[in-house]
Amino acid sequence: MRTRMSGRWAAWWRAAALLGLLLGLALPEPFAATRSASSSTPVASKSAVKTVAARSAAAKRKKAQAVKPARRSAAESARKTGRKTARAVVARERVRKAAPPRLSWGQIAGLRDTADPLGLGSSVALVVDQETDEVLFSKNPDAVLPIASITKLMTALVVLDAGQPLDEELTITQDDVDTHKGSSSRRQVGVRLTRAEMLQLALMSSENRAAHALGRHYPGGLRSFVPAMNARARLLGMYDTRFADPTGLLSDNRSTAQDLSRLVRAAADRPLIGELSTAREAAFDVGAQQLQYRNSNALVRDPDWSIAVQKTGYISEAGRCVVMQAELAGRKLIMVLLDAAGSYARYADAQRLRDWLADGVSAAPTLR
Repeated sequence: MRTRMSGRWAAWWRAAALLGLLLGLALPEPFAATRSASSSTPVASKSAVKTVAARSAAAKRKKAQAVKPARRSAAESARKTGRKTARAVVARERVRKAAPPRLSWGQIAGLRDTADPLGLGSSVALVVDQETDEVLFSKNPDAVLPIASITKLMTALVVLDAGQPLDEELTITQDDVDTHKGSSSRRQVGVRLTRAEMLQLALMSSENRAAHALGRHYPGGLRSFVPAMNARARLLGMYDTRFADPTGLLSDNRSTAQDLSRLVRAAADRPLIGELSTAREAAFDVGAQQLQYRNSNALVRDPDWSIAVQKTGYISEAGRCVVMQAELAGRKLIMVLLDAAGSYARYADAQRLRDWLADGVSAAPTLR
């Protein structure tokens, strides 16, 4: 019995030993794997961090290297855009110059085709002796046409009629900027000048912002100023005349040569209008700058002419215009020329009339 038990114990012992051996051989491998896996985790994290840092540094270097080329590219793009813009402006200007000029109202009506003894290029012409009212030359004197900046003579009359202080300073504002024709001006918004200086700029250099500012500073503003212009015209017997603004930029400012001769006569009665409108040039202080202006009428600088009052005008609808009171052979003559083809043409017409009158011709037939 004891032998059988010892044998069984020995067998169990051998089985247990064998089992322990088997377990001893089997267990360390997963444990070792676990330990290995556990110990390798931080090693992998450090490597990942290093990799991310390296990639980030590389990205920064790449970005830094790309900044200068990108800036150069942006600058080059801006230059190209500027060149394109400049080319577009030049192209538009070429198209504008190549486009046929807009016809004036006188051209549309065929008035420039009216024959006259002197072959004038103006659609309308009138010469009147101021003292005797004798008509010495007349071509389409009753044609109603836009008068452009000749309007400014009426602007000056209404301003002086109001008796406002000439030394009062007026300010150019955005309201005075031309939105009808897009005309330019050296009188910037914010510039302050006296009323007398504004008058001189409007009459001598046909400055539109100055004329508009004069109307805007009239009692009641432009809403009162334009009706006052039309009321003054009626008082002068200018029944075929209508004013729409103080500058003449609107083609609704219309008149006839007959009516304008009355306007010149009234303006000649105001010595200040004569003085300011015939000044050859003037300088105006604007802050630290001094701007030089010349008279828009080249004839005031001609020693052969003695001009007491003058005003030029131009918009495409009106053509080139000029009115004057000039002295010739001891006679005060009023000249009106409307709708000439160019600045030279209106002065050439004035010279033809002057030479013709100097030759002793007393009068010419009226051409309608």
